[in-house]
Amino acid sequence: RDTQPRRAHDDGIYSPHPTSCGTATAISVPCMFSDMPRKHYDEELAHHQEGLLDIIQRAGINVLWNDNDGGCKGACDRVPHQNVTELNLPGQCIDGECYDEVLFHGLEDYIDHLKGDGVIVLHTIGSHGPTYYNRYPPQFKKFTPTCDTNEIQNCSQQQLINTYDNTVLYVDYIVDKAINLLKSHQDKFTTSLVYLSDHGESLGENGVYLHGLPYSIAPDTQKHVPMLIWLSKDYQQRYQVDQACLQKRASTLDYSQDNLFSTMLGLTGVQTTYYQAADDILQPCRRLSE
Repeated sequence: RDTQPRRAHDDGIYSPHPTSCGTATAISVPCMFSDMPRKHYDEELAHHQEGLLDIIQRAGINVLWNDNDGGCKGACDRVPHQNVTELNLPGQCIDGECYDEVLFHGLEDYIDHLKGDGVIVLHTIGSHGPTYYNRYPPQFKKFTPTCDTNEIQNCSQQQLINTYDNTVLYVDYIVDKAINLLKSHQDKFTTSLVYLSDHGESLGENGVYLHGLPYSIAPDTQKHVPMLIWLSKDYQQRYQVDQACLQKRASTLDYSQDNLFSTMLGLTGVQTTYYQAADDILQPCRRLSE
């Protein structure tokens, strides 16, 4: 099924099956932004030490976290952040939940006034259940019939899959919109984008729904997440990154959320002892050692 029609045009590096740190946002998000790998992750410790965004901010880079999924679970506590859901923008929000397009509210102006480098995090609600049908505007209702209720166990599996695929279609639109926003500012910035889901989802396979099962017994559908890295042409040239090398490695290697921390440090050029070259997805594909 063509649930990502725009991705084909974006020249991004797509890795289909990285593994997540947890099966719920409350675990995965703080874990993704910590320097601890999943097997050594300590939730208490993560909340009491510097995370990825703290380190990037301390290096003098502007950081902004825009949230549309109930908060950053500690990952953005010490950097500028805003809950855009609370803006309750007309035409974008229903019953306290908003389409992810709200994340772009005010962003153009923010980038226009940015002094120096910047890292912007857009925390999407994405394909979050059980109200999948509320995740996308009517024009993205491509696959039908859909499951237009939160009592998803009463829908057929095909209805559920159709509705979920519509959410993916909308996520594709959001990622494409973010890439186009970055492209429109290439006169001022050398731009790149990383998209990484925090957890997967069960759609009724073997009677299992939603997500959040204990990791040891959770099905792969809850632990496999998509990842996309997009580098502007300017970024590829300036930092001598071999796109073909990245593509080949992404299709053959098993990445995980453990890779995000050092990949982001590498992308932003932040030099710190926390950086682990072995975890940086781009490192083997840089033609020059920096």
